[in-house]
Amino acid sequence: MDETLAATAAKLRLDELTGEMVSKSELKKRTQKRAKKAAIQARKQTDDTKSREPDEAKPSAAAPDEAAHVDPDAMFKLGFLAEVYKERPAKEVLTRFPPEPNGYLHLGHAKAIAVNFGFAKYHGGKTILRFDDTNPDKEKEEFFLAIEEAVRWLGFTPCAVTYSSDNFQKLYDLAEKLIHLERAYVCHCVEAEIKLQRGGKEGKEGPRYRCEHAMQGVETNLEKFRDMRDGKYEPQTAFLRMKQDIENHNPQMWDLAAYRIPKDRKPHFRTGDTWKIYPTYDFTHGLCDSFEGITHSLCTTEFIMSRESYEWLNKALEVYEPMQREYGRLNVSGTILSKRSLEKLVELGIVRGWDDPRLFTLSALRRRGVPPAAILSFINELGVTTTSTTIPITRFEQSIRRCLETSVPRLMLVLEPLPVVIDDLGDLEGQEVDFPLSTHDTSMGSRKLKLTKTIYIDRSDFREVDSPDYFRLAPGKTIGLLRFPHLIRAIDFTKDGEGRVTEVKAVLDSVTKKPKAFIHWVPSDSKPVEVRIHDSLFRSENPSSVESGFLNDVNHDSEKIYKHALVNLGFDEVARTSPWPKSALEQDNANPENIRFQGLRVAYFTIDSDSTSEKIVLNRIVSLKEDSGK
Repeated sequence: MDETLAATAAKLRLDELTGEMVSKSELKKRTQKRAKKAAIQARKQTDDTKSREPDEAKPSAAAPDEAAHVDPDAMFKLGFLAEVYKERPAKEVLTRFPPEPNGYLHLGHAKAIAVNFGFAKYHGGKTILRFDDTNPDKEKEEFFLAIEEAVRWLGFTPCAVTYSSDNFQKLYDLAEKLIHLERAYVCHCVEAEIKLQRGGKEGKEGPRYRCEHAMQGVETNLEKFRDMRDGKYEPQTAFLRMKQDIENHNPQMWDLAAYRIPKDRKPHFRTGDTWKIYPTYDFTHGLCDSFEGITHSLCTTEFIMSRESYEWLNKALEVYEPMQREYGRLNVSGTILSKRSLEKLVELGIVRGWDDPRLFTLSALRRRGVPPAAILSFINELGVTTTSTTIPITRFEQSIRRCLETSVPRLMLVLEPLPVVIDDLGDLEGQEVDFPLSTHDTSMGSRKLKLTKTIYIDRSDFREVDSPDYFRLAPGKTIGLLRFPHLIRAIDFTKDGEGRVTEVKAVLDSVTKKPKAFIHWVPSDSKPVEVRIHDSLFRSENPSSVESGFLNDVNHDSEKIYKHALVNLGFDEVARTSPWPKSALEQDNANPENIRFQGLRVAYFTIDSDSTSEKIVLNRIVSLKEDSGK
């Protein structure tokens, strides 16, 4: 649904709330009628035909007005999370965020962070950041550091940072206890045999049964398990299975693995070569929750079937039992969030790294310049239910615009500079005009723009041959320049040997009263910068479902670089006084992504981490309005 249609539907929903009951069919009919009328009016006011300066224009409606006023605590007061607390009220709420350090966190993780930290904070409690570091084959120090940094960047401070590996000895001891209780056994079956034991594909091709290893005695299982611990077995030749309930309808009760021997036998990041075997997630997660005294174990609905095995294990070992409850995960369209797929993009060099601005990892969003407040606002607006949702990327972009449009300064930036020489500027040359950094917040102040004989406009704002439907600069045509004291008229232009326009000649026009359009410009003393415009990395709405694989859906034209862009000198002051927006989440103005501004008529921008003292590189954060092509 585009913004016009969405606004129309919102108006009709308002009718319902104010007393007019509207049927679904009538709602659809009225929505289409009003949207059609709005579209006709919109076509009459295209971007090129605006006769007033954008300085005076109202901000675009990035999203329905009500979205801007969502109570950040609403998700904890009502609905699913409120019911969770009612189910188990606690004087001292303690939650945890337990990522596996095998990649970078993404936008979906931001919801998990906001839910776990926010739930505890709302109820006066605390949250632990616990690394689920039980797979040394996939874990790297880089991932540990990036995860903690992302959590803190979002504005959350864990009461403690812990590791599942802190509990390796305790977990091992409990595994032996489980064997003594005849609730675990060492199995030597291969993957194909295990599938048959579980009823074949999807558990529907035959009766379920246990293998002969389940009949081993306690002493045999203890001896084999200790041999696993001591490195006497090769990978995939032995593993410890929990003896659960093979007749249960829930696959998470079909004798899950508790310990395995890593395939590559890499040293563990924290424990080195101390351990030859490692506990699985299914064995570790619930027990670590128990060790740490977690009151509410909040996770996504993909773990809803795991709740039974989670509770089974804690009961079997007679330890403290936290409460697990599941909420719907956040998915977004037009991209991929799978860490395995993201890693493939990085390994193949399709992107610069995990923080490439075209990705939706939190590190990439940070580098792209997205404020953490925009991410949290987006999550708060969606709320929390038990339904997994796929949200259009455009809706996330609307949250970013809404955060930026009234809180960042404005500058003029030209992507493809085309010189315009004003022959009769005369005494005006060298004079300065006042350029306000914001039309919403006068406290941002203003900067001076020097009038120079040669100015630069964007190449897209000039045509060699005029036409009735074109309202910017062309030979013989008069246009306005934003904040420039006079209109100008193009009188001539020059071209190079390849037929490319290299310069436009113009004169002041004091006769024309009202030009068809105003365009942006920069003086000749402006700052050279490189600008990177990133579009969607994928061509389809669901890259993972592409028959030939997501790698064949990659848009190889997703990055466009303007190496010779120009920005007016107010940029230096904006950079010095960052962060923009001013936020309690971002107090450190040493981080380049905190320097944000609106390039009038172009987009919102930030400084990229590739920048040096000699060369400034800018990233587009988001366009000024939704791309109609989306």
